[in-house]
Amino acid sequence: MKKLMLYFLISLSSLLTLFFRTTFAETEILDYIVAVVNDDVIVNSELQEEIQLVTKEWRQKNRRLPQGKSLEKQVLERLILKTLQLQLAERTGIKIDASTLNEELRQIASQNGETLQSFRRKLEIQGYSYKQFRNQIKNQLIIRRLQQRQVVNRITITSREIDNFLANQVQQGTVSDEYHLLHILLAIPSTPSPAKIKAKLQEAKEVLKKLQQGADFRTVALEVSDGRQALEGGDLGWLKAGELPTIFSRVVNQMAAGEIRGPFRDASGFHIIKLLEKKGGQQSIITQTKARHILIKTNTLMSDLDAKSRLEGLKYRIEQGDDFAEIAKAYSEDLVSAANGGSLGWVSPGDLVPEFEEVMNSLSENEISQPFKSRYGWHIIQVLKRRKHNNTMKALRNKAAQQIHQRKVEEELRNWLRQLRDEAYVEYRILH
Repeated sequence: MKKLMLYFLISLSSLLTLFFRTTFAETEILDYIVAVVNDDVIVNSELQEEIQLVTKEWRQKNRRLPQGKSLEKQVLERLILKTLQLQLAERTGIKIDASTLNEELRQIASQNGETLQSFRRKLEIQGYSYKQFRNQIKNQLIIRRLQQRQVVNRITITSREIDNFLANQVQQGTVSDEYHLLHILLAIPSTPSPAKIKAKLQEAKEVLKKLQQGADFRTVALEVSDGRQALEGGDLGWLKAGELPTIFSRVVNQMAAGEIRGPFRDASGFHIIKLLEKKGGQQSIITQTKARHILIKTNTLMSDLDAKSRLEGLKYRIEQGDDFAEIAKAYSEDLVSAANGGSLGWVSPGDLVPEFEEVMNSLSENEISQPFKSRYGWHIIQVLKRRKHNNTMKALRNKAAQQIHQRKVEEELRNWLRQLRDEAYVEYRILH
């Protein structure tokens, strides 16, 4: 899933950049409780460290930070949601073992061109605690697993939904469009009074007026938005048409770049959006390969050396004039393709395992590969033909499924987090 992420945490790449550029030892932070969250507390040092991270990130992007307590409020709300999710994960028995955590850390180090050991040394040279960093990554993995269990795994998509989605997109002329949006949410309680709704609507109208008069949308979002992306200036990033939240999906395709619309109301509250950019998609033309293969599996009686040797013998026979299809029927252990003379039919990129596709893609038409090993055993492949294929409809259906899934995840995650927050006991110990 393209966009499933920890919505309330700073992106990992930004986090790593900040770790290498700053140390929290720059200022001495007084410690005291700033919020009670059920049976846990959030202390000032934790809050100030998060504020420093966000401040550094905004300054690197040359964005103006809001004045007053707005930033502190947004960061504290993010920490509250993080705490609530970690509490629920502990209650439901979600744990990350050492091997899983170590593998994640190795991947992070590799993405930064380091071994885990050199990555750790670099962190420590910059004055940051490796133990603290390790714990933060562990918490991210725990929350990701929790969200997967509580929300993502419960999402289902039917063929009818895909059909209806594509029909609507075709009707609106937005099949392949993508939109870069900024968003502000002014939340209302789950059971709001008429007076509360009226007051929040008036607040939303005042925010909209302020934006229309030229106020910076990102700064205002950080100041007032209750959305999960508030600390990113309300930036939702690039969304395909089908990924747009239902509340404003019918409006966005009618907007011009730079236009602001709202407020729109749903169960969460009142929404205001700004369209930064729009772009259209293109046809999906792929290269398909018609191929056939012979598979020999290894076991206690058939070693890798034996399997390779047998395929070398079969390849020699084919090159001397024996029919590939008849050899495949007699010897291949891929029973499905063997019945068709080893034929795999026309295959598209991604249909086969990577190690198989890599060898297949290296062959010319009618060429037979040397024996090679995949996760399924040992193979020889013959490429028969290649063709260009318009894969647009299949690609559209795959994208439609992904977009519907992403939209459902966004909406369900938002509702789940809201319910989690509404049911929690939170006591603020600072002015909020």
